[in-house]
Amino acid sequence: MDLNTSRELAAIAVRAARSVGDMLRHAFRSRPEITTKRDFHDPVTEHDKAAEARIREVIDRLCPGSVVVGEEGGVRGEGEVRWYVDPIDGTANFAAGLPFFCTSIAAAVDDEVVAGVVYDPVRDDEYTASLGGAFCNGVPLRSSGARTDREAVLLSSYPTPRDISAGGDDALHRFARIQHAFATTRRPGSAALKLAHVAGGWSDVAHGTNINAWDVAAGSLLVAQAGGVFVPLSGSVFTPGGYIACVGGFDLAGSVMAEVFPDIAAAVAAGAAS
Repeated sequence: MDLNTSRELAAIAVRAARSVGDMLRHAFRSRPEITTKRDFHDPVTEHDKAAEARIREVIDRLCPGSVVVGEEGGVRGEGEVRWYVDPIDGTANFAAGLPFFCTSIAAAVDDEVVAGVVYDPVRDDEYTASLGGAFCNGVPLRSSGARTDREAVLLSSYPTPRDISAGGDDALHRFARIQHAFATTRRPGSAALKLAHVAGGWSDVAHGTNINAWDVAAGSLLVAQAGGVFVPLSGSVFTPGGYIACVGGFDLAGSVMAEVFPDIAAAVAAGAAS
């Protein structure tokens, strides 16, 4: 993938994300009706579906002959470029009126994320990434910050209800260890926006479980291009599973995260050996 093509795909992602900005801002804090998908912890609104439909229209027009993988509409199309779309990442926040949600769009070619955008419509913050770097509103991002847990801000959804169901008391014990180890922990509720904040160096570590490519594909490129570290715990950003991300220079091997999560420890060890 050449740099110019990567940048062109990033520009398409930006246009698609911004095409739903006014729609989401207008609907925000309207307390929309909620339906659920997997269970009552997994909400969806009419605005998720409408936003994804509009994003698909923009991509189909600007990048015909590509595949769109959307959280709401599944896989459609054929072609070399695959787009991973989450129209509203942080739907529970959006539906309740909490201003921490975003639109996340990434382009991948040959199993490599080559462009992406994370767009925060409330703040009008546009986080873009291509193979030429990562930016917020045109300003280069630099992922740097804390080096150890005791200095660091952790953004993590752990433990989710699914984690507690699977791990029981072990999940709660892990959570207690994490709380004691980190300077600050927060549960803001949008994987893509968490990664954008790590890319900017405004938070130091982001972690999540049970995520999909549309949640983190764009954010993974933002972090990497800003000089941070993104590790998909399933082995690939395209395979559902967990992830860990941190600013450049953070001691992940010495973190409590590697101590209490075997998959993180294994991924750190594999990275050190490669």
